[in-house]
Amino acid sequence: MITTLRHSQPAKGRATRKPVQRGASRLVQREPLSARLPRPNFDVIKRILWPLLLLALAVGLYELGQRLMPYADRPISKVSVRGDLTYVDQLAVQERMAPFVEANFFAVDLDGLRQDLEKMPWIAHVEVRRVWPDQVTVHLEEHLPIARWGDEALLNNSGQAFTPNDLARYEHLPQLHGPKRAQQRVMQQYQMLSQMLRPLGFSIERLELRARGSWFVTTGQGVELLLGRDQIVEKMRRFTAIYQQALAQESGKIARIDLRYANGLAVAWHEPSPTAAESSAVAKN
Repeated sequence: MITTLRHSQPAKGRATRKPVQRGASRLVQREPLSARLPRPNFDVIKRILWPLLLLALAVGLYELGQRLMPYADRPISKVSVRGDLTYVDQLAVQERMAPFVEANFFAVDLDGLRQDLEKMPWIAHVEVRRVWPDQVTVHLEEHLPIARWGDEALLNNSGQAFTPNDLARYEHLPQLHGPKRAQQRVMQQYQMLSQMLRPLGFSIERLELRARGSWFVTTGQGVELLLGRDQIVEKMRRFTAIYQQALAQESGKIARIDLRYANGLAVAWHEPSPTAAESSAVAKN
């Protein structure tokens, strides 16, 4: 068989047909290696790194503190005691403080010093603090004696009982009585009654809260007041009005006033002293 090959010329005026490319139509640029690698998780790194940094900082500060401690922790060179002291013996205070202030600045037991000073009879409250670099200041508040609590103790203005060594020196103070743990209540009642009786010229020599809850007053002028258990303020107001209207001129003759009535009061008078004639008759008999 004979095969004839002919080379045909493209026709004039017709566009030459480009051969169709096979495969990719364009070149694709490859991504850099850094973009193809997995990105690190910085959140996890922060969670691990921050505790380590804090731990390292704490260890560093501790080591620094240990090195500086011998230079900062000095012995106490000055102790300042402040407060208006009338009854407290300052020498006794200094003796109490001496064992505590022998320690260095940071080793002073402030709570122990405060508690020990508050055990002293006349000291009501103590504040203790350090003052850089080598001082300790102590502020003392004394008990202010207002009244006696029975025959065993004194009461301050807050109704707090305390027992000084020289209790016999304060027998001139009014005497308050009541059940155990009733000091504050009795002191409050004493202050209120004193305020109401003072304009009438009366002072309180004795105030007693009895077991059943009734109040009994003995004034410094020798008048006894029976107040009962309740409505004390209303009874005292009624007594004040009646006393100023009808009893003030006869105050020296009054022995007892009973205020336990709902709308009034009862007065008991001193018995009249015998006249001179009666006294001589009694003497002759």
